[in-house]
Amino acid sequence: MDEKHLEEMDLELATFARRVTAASLDKKLGTLERSSYLLLHHLSSHGPNGVKSLSEQFHLDISTISRQAAGLEAKGLVRRLPDPADGRASHFELTETGQKELLVSQQARVSRFAKLFADWTPEECESFLRLLAKLNRTFVD
Repeated sequence: MDEKHLEEMDLELATFARRVTAASLDKKLGTLERSSYLLLHHLSSHGPNGVKSLSEQFHLDISTISRQAAGLEAKGLVRRLPDPADGRASHFELTETGQKELLVSQQARVSRFAKLFADWTPEECESFLRLLAKLNRTFVD
């Protein structure tokens, strides 16, 4: 890609990041903050996970994941389970309350994106999703 296109890409991504941040601050998407939503979604999709596994998955340090998970535990959205393979470690599991909160937030987010992409064709949506997923994978490769 030439420098002109890279500069345009930089500007579009910076604008996108600003608008996503502003939209998140202006309009609450469900009841969960983004970090909580992502952790609960991961636990819902993949089952109980330990702090080390979660920190690797999210590319965050263990102390950050521990703090986030402890906050979710205090709200009753996850529960701590002993790790059967290592008595010193524990796993976090989604509670029924956590699953309900996740669904409420997920429905609010999906509704918001349905409005945002209402004028896009199915082909445009599929292309955007494919390219966005590729971009997200590129950040961690």
